[in-house]
Amino acid sequence: MKLRKGRAFTAAALLVGICVGCTKLVGSIDYSNVGSTPVVATPAETAAPTTAPPPEDKRIHIVAAGDNLVQTAVYRNAQQHSADGTSYNFLPLYENVRSIIEAGDISILNQETLIANGEYEISGSNFNFNSPTELGDDMIDLGFNVFTMANNHVLDKGTDGLEATLDYWDARCDLNDIVVCGAYRNEADMQNIRTMTVEGVTFAFLAYTEHMNGYKIPADSPLRVVQTSETAVMESQIKQAELISDVVIVAAHWGVEDTHTVSEDRRILAQNMVEWGADVIIGTHPHTAETMEYLTRSDGTRGFVFYSLGNFISAQTDNFNLVGEIADFDVVVDGVTNEVTLENVGVIPVINHYDDGSFSNMRLYPYNMYTAELADSHGVPYAPAGTAKSFGMDVIDSIIEANIPAEFRKLD
Repeated sequence: MKLRKGRAFTAAALLVGICVGCTKLVGSIDYSNVGSTPVVATPAETAAPTTAPPPEDKRIHIVAAGDNLVQTAVYRNAQQHSADGTSYNFLPLYENVRSIIEAGDISILNQETLIANGEYEISGSNFNFNSPTELGDDMIDLGFNVFTMANNHVLDKGTDGLEATLDYWDARCDLNDIVVCGAYRNEADMQNIRTMTVEGVTFAFLAYTEHMNGYKIPADSPLRVVQTSETAVMESQIKQAELISDVVIVAAHWGVEDTHTVSEDRRILAQNMVEWGADVIIGTHPHTAETMEYLTRSDGTRGFVFYSLGNFISAQTDNFNLVGEIADFDVVVDGVTNEVTLENVGVIPVINHYDDGSFSNMRLYPYNMYTAELADSHGVPYAPAGTAKSFGMDVIDSIIEANIPAEFRKLD
């Protein structure tokens, strides 16, 4: 899939096939022995013309996870894994998907909850999320290097909580090669579009949210979080990102929770963002796995949209919230034409497992590690009294079959 037309990459600006030396002519006459039979001087070896090989393609592997929804039961599981039982160790909960995240040259996560730098009480209930600093540290350890903050919980602790969260991430950006986008200290910070360069290919990252749970940034605050209703701002930013990068990735926190249906307004907005210059759109917020598709621009090139990756981790209790997606694809730059394409596009289903109604031993599994035995033992609450538990491999497979087109399923 061609994302956009060929562009000039610095690493590809090579002179090919230039002669860098001189070779003695074959068959020249040696007159040093005048009067004798001329001797034809023949070099020991004839130097072959040198031609540099064509530049190799650049291939950058990208993964992206959905909502990292750290509810109370999630961080309590992390406490149980800590050495003292009071601090937090989140890594065991994610260990089964570590290899997937580490495999990404760029690994993207929607950090659904605030991490307010230890300045607020830890909380994990609706409209009041704040996670311990160990969460962010462990997500960096897990392999994520791009974090998006634009979501409906960004003002759960008010503007002071958001500023504290920005303090946390700024400190980590200073220590690690990571990118954080979607919430900004002021207008100038927002217009400083975040980029990351891998193998000479520059990626730009933008993030937008449909709403903030009814909260608004006060008029006298310089803080900025762009909402999807601000179409003029989004268009301007995406077009600017297209100018300064080779690939534009947009995170969109949008849609209606707990449905697999992609609303028409999201399809229209996705098409507009692709037309403005977005190459890949990564959707989150519904907490359910939704479909994905190519979108064609007026010039014939195409972008790609994952409408919703669903949850990464959560303590939700409906079966449709327990099956999420990890986007998995390659960005390839042709070494000769500089055309940018997507290859191996798909999603890896991921199942959020816990053992009982108290959410004990919570952990994530990629689809190829999950078993019927695990599914049958899942602690998801039962359906109405007297009916069978509403979970099992048949439920998981039906969610996948209904919402992930066959061409994009990565099940092995």
